Amino acid sequence: MRYVLSVLALTATLAHAEDKPASSGAETKRWTEERANQWYQEQPWLVGCNFIPSTAINQLEMWQEDTFDEKTIDKELQWASELGMNTVRVYLHDLAWVADAKGFKGRIDRFLKIADKHDIKPMFVIFDDCWNPDPKIGKQPEPKPGIHNSGWLQSPGRAVVNDPKQWNRLERYVKDVLTEFRNDKRILLWDLYNEPGNRGQGSKSIPLVKKVFQWAREVDPIQPLSIGVWNNHEQLNAILLSHSDVITFHHYRNADGLPKTIARFKQQGRPVICTEWLNRRNPETVFKQLPIYKQQNVGCYNWGLVSGKTQTIYPWGSKPNAPEPKVWFHDLLRKDGTPFDPKEASLFRQLTGRKQGS
Repeated sequence: MRYVLSVLALTATLAHAEDKPASSGAETKRWTEERANQWYQEQPWLVGCNFIPSTAINQLEMWQEDTFDEKTIDKELQWASELGMNTVRVYLHDLAWVADAKGFKGRIDRFLKIADKHDIKPMFVIFDDCWNPDPKIGKQPEPKPGIHNSGWLQSPGRAVVNDPKQWNRLERYVKDVLTEFRNDKRILLWDLYNEPGNRGQGSKSIPLVKKVFQWAREVDPIQPLSIGVWNNHEQLNAILLSHSDVITFHHYRNADGLPKTIARFKQQGRPVICTEWLNRRNPETVFKQLPIYKQQNVGCYNWGLVSGKTQTIYPWGSKPNAPEPKVWFHDLLRKDGTPFDPKEASLFRQLTGRKQGS
């Protein structure tokens, strides 16, 4: 969840990107540019957030049966809708499937029913290389005061990513979940792997990246597939850009270079969506960046909705027991639903055409 891609590095990445994915096997089923653009034309301007209920510290606490909090999910997705959001990006976890595959899929369906009630289409994330590398089923830890994302979990975790002997389980997980929902029009997109190579993994995650694309293509869902560009790794990014139906990326830098970054991604001839943004250490970030996404017709998902157990109001590298920052790093709303900055909330409603109170 750290974005370090520079415009110069992106230019080099695009220059080295393959025009087409590998010509053998199921990977040839990548959507054509025409199909991807037709799909995007059928969507409204996509604006949303990376969502986890404020009562969950991580993906397992969100999805495990004992802590699946439908009441809070319903309340907070209503708040998202009132800001004009029509989509959310939501992380799944393979261990929630291991613990209770049928129940896990049932809870995904319940989540989709709640989201649909609020006219919100989720984008689901399958794997993730960010933060704690050793996830465990069961009761999750309490937040460490003052620490940004102290309990967030990698999925499947570094040891499994680096051990192909364990990937049969991952293949069953990916195919089971995607097959269950492959024709579900309530789902916007499958984001197959968040920030592969993060936390020092580097190129070690590339083999699993290739496999998850292959497994998903074999299911062939009606929803597009993507993995977002987030750093300067040319080999990895060439794979992501040449295998994704829709181009997705992360942007935590300031707004100055954003139009050039978007223009370079649009050279791929496919829809472009920013799946992570919002770093208030860059002044006026919401007021400068949200209008650019609107003007460019680029979907965008800021990090965080309601300040909660993930503690992402604190910046990366925050110190234990730090006081609440005067300027939040991520998130838009306090626990009672009031905005951190009412002017930000007004801008969301203005650009999305959502009237206050409607």
